[in-house]
Amino acid sequence: MSIPATVFRRTDPALGEFTVRPVDPAGDAELLHRWVTHPKAVFWLMQDADLAETEKEFARIAADPYHDAFLGFHDGVPAFLTERYDPAHRELVGIHQAQPGDVGMHFLVAPTDSPVHGFTRAVITTVMEMLFDDPAVRRVVVEPDAENTAVHALNKAVGFEVERAVTLPSKTAHLSTCTREQFLAARGER
Repeated sequence: MSIPATVFRRTDPALGEFTVRPVDPAGDAELLHRWVTHPKAVFWLMQDADLAETEKEFARIAADPYHDAFLGFHDGVPAFLTERYDPAHRELVGIHQAQPGDVGMHFLVAPTDSPVHGFTRAVITTVMEMLFDDPAVRRVVVEPDAENTAVHALNKAVGFEVERAVTLPSKTAHLSTCTREQFLAARGER
């Protein structure tokens, strides 16, 4: 089976090249299993998944017309996972009044014993640039766990505003949105 092609590329002035390609459920399952079951990935809600369950979950996402998963690389090395979904059809149905141009997002930075200052911010910036690279995307919607204070700070740094707390089947979350204009303003480009 061939490796999926790169769909997005960004060079960070301080940290180098970030690239993104679709997840290959079978080929990436072992790597993703290590990431999503790591203690630092507790908010990913797959702590007890085995390898087969991980592969099955990413195969399900790959087959879903309203949900995509992408593997991100830093200077050619796998470094993060991101998911894009249509909030009118997945995750937030009946909770969020999706508007045309809304896209949902999740991201996970690979666990490491050698953290690099600013790396996670560079990852979320890459993910946001990838999403807004599609001219149809007007707003990114996220629903991080209310207890995930680290991601709340990152979201705020790239322009997200918390709309309200919402109750989802697996968590209480901070429903947050970021328009293209908010993202550019947070980057000092507007």
